Formats: sequence, C-alpha cells, structure tokens
Amino acid sequence: MTRNVGILIYDEVEVLDFAGPYEVFTTASRMAARVAPAEPAPFRVFTIASRAVPVRARAGLALSPDHDFGHHPSIDVLVVPGGVVTRELARPEVAVWIADAAGRSELTVSICTGSFLLAQAGLLDGCTATTQWEDLDDMRRQFPAVQVVGRAGLRWVDQGRVVTSAGISAGIDVSLHVVERLVGRALAERTARQMDFDWTENR
Repeated sequence: MTRNVGILIYDEVEVLDFAGPYEVFTTASRMAARVAPAEPAPFRVFTIASRAVPVRARAGLALSPDHDFGHHPSIDVLVVPGGVVTRELARPEVAVWIADAAGRSELTVSICTGSFLLAQAGLLDGCTATTQWEDLDDMRRQFPAVQVVGRAGLRWVDQGRVVTSAGISAGIDVSLHVVERLVGRALAERTARQMDFDWTENR
C-alpha cells in the first residue's frame, strides 16, 4: 500500500521543517525497496502550495510546488511545516484547505509553528499539542482551546489522527515516528540509519 504524503509549502516556510519530513518519507521508500523490491513503495511524497507559483522559504530558498490547493492527488498524510506563519494565519483559504485536507486524510502532522496553522483550522481544539519552544506561550494565548505542552525531551505529541512536533529538527524525529506507526519499527530504524540520524524519541 502506498500512502500519499502531501507537504504544504508557502512563503517563509522553515526549510528543515519541510525538507526533513521529505527526506524521511522518500528515504523510507528507498529502504523499503531494498528489502522488498517487488512491493509498492510505502510513501509517495509531493509538495502543495496555495497557488501553482514558486514560493520562497526562509533565507530565500526558491521552491516550486508540485501541486496547488485546487489540483492535487488525494492526501493520506498531511504535513504542515512551520516558519513565519503570520501571513498564512491571516489567509482564511489556508485554514479552510487545511481543515478539508485533514478531514480527508488518515493522519495530519505539524512541524514547529505549523501547529498554529492546525489550531487556526480548528484541528487542535480540545487536544494536547506542542510547538517550537519559544512559541509555546504565544500559542497558549492565541489558542486557549488547545492544551499546549512543552518540556525537555518532548519531541512530539501524538493524538491519534493529529500529531504535533516541537521545533525544526523535531520534524525528522516525528516523521520517523510516523513511519514506525504506519509501516513498522524496522523501516523507521533502517531509515534513520541510512540518514545517519540519531533518532531522538520522546523522553
């Protein structure tokens, strides 16, 4: 079974927030192919922006989305990275699209301040969630219906259909957690080893 992983990108998205998960899911598929080359890849990964025009990530990296809000494949795993989310929070169409895509997906994952976008879309009301450490208080103030948590060693919060992670590099950790959840521990460990990444799990 191949799951479609759709990663949202936008102007001022944090580079590692989207690139880390992209690397994890594509590497997982490569590692799976080594073990069972005749089996379907576990993940197919693509990027989505509100419009089919290039965006610029933080520090100016130019990105060309694979799809736009109106035209994209079905999404099984929706990944919402963080970055400078102020402008995205002010765009109602972003919250509407996230809510709709999440409602149709198997799993929604936010990285860093991407949790603000999930909260704006109403996906975190009554849920426990986390975000980048320096944004915890802002999230509590802006979204009082969310139980915001943050502590040393907490890399992600898994609430079933919605998973939120701490900042930036935690996006790699939580993506490995998703690989483990959806496919299995062995593939997650093989993926981390291939990436030469010291997988930090929750403590």
